[in-house]
Amino acid sequence: MKRFFTLFGREVAHVFYQPLAYVVMFFFLLLTSVNFQSGVTALNREATMTTLLEVFFNSVLFWFPFLLAFPLLTMRTFSEEYKLGTIETLMTAPVRDGEVVLAKFAGAFVFYIVLWIPTMLYFVGFQWISGKPAFESAGSFWGAYLMLVLAGAFYLSLGCLASALTKNQVVAAFASFAFVSLMFFLSLLSFIFLSASPVLRQVTYYFSTIEHMADFSRGIFDTRPIVFYVSMTLFVLFLTYHAFQHRRWRA
Repeated sequence: MKRFFTLFGREVAHVFYQPLAYVVMFFFLLLTSVNFQSGVTALNREATMTTLLEVFFNSVLFWFPFLLAFPLLTMRTFSEEYKLGTIETLMTAPVRDGEVVLAKFAGAFVFYIVLWIPTMLYFVGFQWISGKPAFESAGSFWGAYLMLVLAGAFYLSLGCLASALTKNQVVAAFASFAFVSLMFFLSLLSFIFLSASPVLRQVTYYFSTIEHMADFSRGIFDTRPIVFYVSMTLFVLFLTYHAFQHRRWRA
C-alpha cells in the first residue's frame, strides 16, 4: 500500500501542477454555472413539480461538460509517459503494474471529484438566498452525486484504457471520447425502445446513464446501476492493466 500511495501522490501532484488542470476547471465550472442559472430561469417561468436538482442533472447543458471532461482528464495518464519515455524510469522502480494502473486512475478520479465539489455550493447557496428547497430530500441530493461518482468512475476507466493504448495524447483523447460517447449513447436505446417489450426495456435501462441519473436525482435508488458501474469499472481497469503490460513488454 505504501508504494501505491507514493504513486498516487505523484499522480495527484502531476495533475494539479499543470496549468491545463485549472483551465479545465474554469471552463467546467463556467458551463455548470450556466446550466444552474438556466435551471433557475426555467423554473421561474411556471409552476412545476420538478426540482432544481432534477433540472440541473438532466439537462443538455449538464451532459455536455460531463462527457467532455473524461478525455481531458485521462488523455495524458499513460500516453504522456510513453511519449516522454518516463515510463521506463517508472517501471525500473520496485512497483507493480497493477499499482501503476490504479494510481493513475485514482489520480484522475480525485481531480474529477474536485471538479464536482463546488457544484454542491450552487444548491446550498440557492436555498440560503431564496429560502426555497432546491431538492425534495437529502436522498435525492446524495443520490445524484452518487451517480456522478459511479458513472464517472466507469467513464474514467474507459479514458485510462484509451490512453494506455497509444502514446499520442490527441489520439487518446479522441479514442476516450469515442468510448465514452458509445457507452453514453447506448443510454438512448431505452428511449428508442420505449414502447417495446418490457424485457427489452429492462435490458436497455441497465445501460442508460440518462435514466439512472433521472431516477437517482429523484431519490429512487436501484442496486442494478450500482452493480453495473462498479463491475464495469473493475473490468475496464483489468483491460487497462493488460494493455499497459503489453505495451510495456513490447517496448
